[in-house]
Amino acid sequence: MTEPTALQPFPEDWERALAVVPHPDDLEYGGAAAVAAWTRAGKHVAYLLLTRGEAGIDSMPPEECARVRTAEQIASAAVVGVTDVEFLDHRDGMLTYGLDLRRDIAAAIRRHRPELVVAVNHRETYGGTFLNMADHRIAGQATIDAVRDAGNRWVFPELLDAGLEPWGGVRHLAVIASPQPTHAVDVTDTFDLGVESLRRHAAYLAGLGDPDPEAFLRANAEATAERFDGRLGVAFELLGI
Repeated sequence: MTEPTALQPFPEDWERALAVVPHPDDLEYGGAAAVAAWTRAGKHVAYLLLTRGEAGIDSMPPEECARVRTAEQIASAAVVGVTDVEFLDHRDGMLTYGLDLRRDIAAAIRRHRPELVVAVNHRETYGGTFLNMADHRIAGQATIDAVRDAGNRWVFPELLDAGLEPWGGVRHLAVIASPQPTHAVDVTDTFDLGVESLRRHAAYLAGLGDPDPEAFLRANAEATAERFDGRLGVAFELLGI
């Protein structure tokens, strides 16, 4: 059997990042410890939430759920040094790939002007082990496409009318929870912050039956460590720009 390829250290030649995810908790289920490492190093990270996760708790009406999960996401982000959290209010569970979604993400990229964009897994499965959900696949693909849209003056010219000049400064596009990771961030010193960040999604976790955040995140970080010189890590797939 061929040994898995070793994961490379994540690039550090950037100062501003925008992470685009469909739901509250998407970044905390693995990525928050990496975000904490970045902000601790002085980098600026902003979150763009495409929905407020209003369809995520079966026992809670959508309006109440949206309020609760919005508050949980803001509190969770603060744990890892992120205060810039934006919500676009697309409908949870009903994201539709198309020009509206691409334009909204491209507009955010132009507003935030990041050098790194983080997207969610856009593939059908997580390494063939279980199915990915529609919102993740759609959000991931739309984010990948919006990176190019953001740099093209003649795509979505209405953004120019809104004062949003093209931004072609994205140097790295990273996919979190990809089944084909290439790089990793050492989270040895920030792993506990990642766990605490996920714990802040208390209502959502309760709706799932109160799984243990530490156990889940440690298993993933240790699996990454097997390909990352034994260091606890968060893995990403870097796509070419």
